[in-house]
Formats: sequence, structure tokens, C-alpha cells
Amino acid sequence: MLSDYWHFSAGLAQALALLMSTTFLAYVVIILRPYLRHRPQPAGQAKDFVWHLFVPCRDEAAVIEATLDNVLGSFDDVHVWVVDDASTDATAHLVRARMRQCERLHLVSRTLPDARQGKGPALNAAYAALDQALDPGTDRSRVIVGVIDADGQLSANALDVCAAPHLFGTPDIGSVQVAVRMINRDEARPRPGGRIANWWGRLLVRMQDLEFRCAISALQMTRSHTRTVGLGGNGQFSRLSALDDIRRAHGTPWHGALLEDYELGVHMMLAGHRNAYTVDALVDQEGLPDLRRLLTQRTRWGQGTMQCASYIPQLWRSPNIPTIGVLEATYYLLQPWMQIIGTIVYPVPMIIMVWNAATDTSTMSAWFLSGGWMLLALLMAMGFGPFLLWGPIYVRRCEPTVGLLRGVGLGLAYTVFISTFCLTSWRALIRILQGHTGWSKTRRNAEIAPSGPAAAQA
Repeated sequence: MLSDYWHFSAGLAQALALLMSTTFLAYVVIILRPYLRHRPQPAGQAKDFVWHLFVPCRDEAAVIEATLDNVLGSFDDVHVWVVDDASTDATAHLVRARMRQCERLHLVSRTLPDARQGKGPALNAAYAALDQALDPGTDRSRVIVGVIDADGQLSANALDVCAAPHLFGTPDIGSVQVAVRMINRDEARPRPGGRIANWWGRLLVRMQDLEFRCAISALQMTRSHTRTVGLGGNGQFSRLSALDDIRRAHGTPWHGALLEDYELGVHMMLAGHRNAYTVDALVDQEGLPDLRRLLTQRTRWGQGTMQCASYIPQLWRSPNIPTIGVLEATYYLLQPWMQIIGTIVYPVPMIIMVWNAATDTSTMSAWFLSGGWMLLALLMAMGFGPFLLWGPIYVRRCEPTVGLLRGVGLGLAYTVFISTFCLTSWRALIRILQGHTGWSKTRRNAEIAPSGPAAAQA
């Protein structure tokens, strides 16, 4: 009886592993097509809109000045609202000093106990301050609110691109997300330490650049067709009138999930607005060159995605989202849970083969030579192939100077890198089970290495 149960469980695990691999492979093939076929679209004119940028800050003295230099120096008509979330460093002092030189810079100060409750409440404070500052007769559909991180650096064409006819030039577009790039992807010494530490740091930063500019961009382009584009925490732009709709329905535009950016995108969709994505403009941010901070960041993202899974029933009931979009959003929101299941079921076929090889070598050898190797090769290709191909694609589409051979190596490295998601999904689940919902800020590179190239480019 026990043997029958074992064989049934092993067979079920193998079938589930094959099904999950097949589904993911199909998913990657689907998102590749729009990404590889993309061509730049005509830009618009930023002067057709009024622009306000929110910059939430919690102990960001190491990077805030460079961000203000970029935004205020590159965009003449943009107002910048820095939210000081009860910083204990010189963030507020630096912003106040700059305010004496620029009337387009504003400081929103938050104090304890209301402060340090997460990024969403900080953004809501900026929204409230902007709401009070605007004239009552303002056409709020022409007011665009952007959100960038304290280390964010917008490309010079970002506002013109967002103003394009197919983006904010289309009335039902509520939000636009621009592509994210790692500013320190070519930095020789991204972290303190010797040659090996910095080789490891460069590789981690390159993996994040590959992830955002290839895998995530491809996913977002496909979502443009399913009407389920997700918003990111850096480089998101929203029509003020759309934020008003969410506020009227739910009290505030941003809410309490640790993935408050994606959550805002969900509320946009539920309210009948469309989210859009573009790779024709960029926002640069720093990549994390050490694994500990990266795992902390990704654990927060994973937990936020798990929290947002509670919106799945609302997505299915909404008349504003097509069925294909609901399916895509559901698949995305369930991914952390699927990664947890995958860590259980994926090793089972390999364990079974190793066990059989150890206990019945002749039978396993006959199976392998009679065609079993093809099944094994297929499983390996389906499991690792979707990740391996991103390396050469990254070189071709984003970084042609890197070289194709190195691109193959980056694909291999990305296959290993992506496995960290299984770990962070488990960590996120443990945090949920323990009742931890606090927002953990990831320390900036300049805080770890306060001098040298990393600080200069942060």
C-alpha cells in the first residue's frame, strides 16, 4: 500500500513539474514576439501636459542631490515634490538648501508616528500636498504625476515620450511605465572589497540590468496587448484625474501592499483606465552588487505580490479587463506560490532517477539508452532554456559591445540568478506566516561605499 502511494505521488509530482515547465516555456515564447518586433514610436510634446514628480525619501542624503540635479537640470517645467519620511540623516537639510535656489522644488515633511509606514503612505502625502497647491480650475486630466526613486535618473526624452499620441495622448491611458536600466552596469568596482568581490558585484548588477531590460520589458510589452501592464516603483507616471478616481473609490490613490506600485496599477485597471509601457524612455537606478541586500529587496517584492493576489477575485469580476488580461494577471500574481510549489515538485524527477540508478543500475541504463536520454534532455531544455536565451538577446538588443560569447555566459548566469526567486518566495511566505508586514528599506550603494565610483554614480 505504501509503495502504491509512493508511486502515485512520484508520478503526480513528475506530471506537475512537466506541466509547469511547459506552461512557463509557452509563456516565454509568447512574450518574446512583441519584444523582438518592437520599433521606436513617435514621441509627443511634454509642453502639452503639466508635470509633477514625487520622490519618496527615507534617509537618502547619499543620493538625493544627484537626482535633483538630473531632474531640475533636465526638465525646465517640472515641479519636484520630495517626501522626507522622517529621515534621520541630512536629507531634509539638503532639499531645503536647494529649495532656496529653485521654486519648482517642494518638501513634504512627515513625522513619527505617521512616517516610516511604507512607500504608499509617503506618496499619498505628496498627492495631498499637490492637491492643496493646485488651483480649483485646473484640468487635472492634463496633470501628470511621476514617481521616481531617490536614486532615479530619467532619460532626457522621458517626458516627451510619455506625452506621445499612443501614451498620454490617448485619453483612456491612466498610467505609463518607462523601462528601467541599471546605472552602474559598467562600473568596474561596484562595491568595497577585492577582485573576487567586485567580479561578483558586477555580475549581480548585470543580471539585474538583463532582467529589467529584457525579461521584464518583454513581459510588459505583452501586457500592453492584454491591458495588464504593471507599474514599477521607479519611472511610473499617472494622470492626476485617474489618481482622483482611485481616491474617490478607496480613500487614497496608493495602498498598503509592499508592492504598492503594482497595486496602484491594479486599481487603475479596476477603475477602467489603461496602463501603458514604453522602452523608448528610460529611468536609471542603481543595481545592487551584494546578495544580501538583493534578497531583502526581492523578498519584499515577493511578499507584495502575494498580498496583491487578494485582488484576483476582483479582477475576474471586473468588466474593464478582458479575459486574456485576467488570465495574465492571475498567472503573474500566483508566481510566488508556484515557485514555492516548484521547489517541492521539480527535484522529484531527479531524485527518482538517482534512486533508481543506485538501486537498479541495469534497468536505468537500458531506459537511458533506449531513449530516456531524450526525455531527460527535453526536461532540461524546458527547465533552463527559457532563461538561457535571455543572455544572447540582451547582448543583441541592449548591450551589443558586450559580445555574443559573453552573452551566452550571461544566459547561464541568469539561469542561476533566477533561482533566487524560489528562496525569496519562501522567505516572503515565512514573513506572512509570522505576521511581518513592515516595509524594509534597501540600503543604497553609496551608504555601503561612501567614496569612489559607486558614490559618484549613485
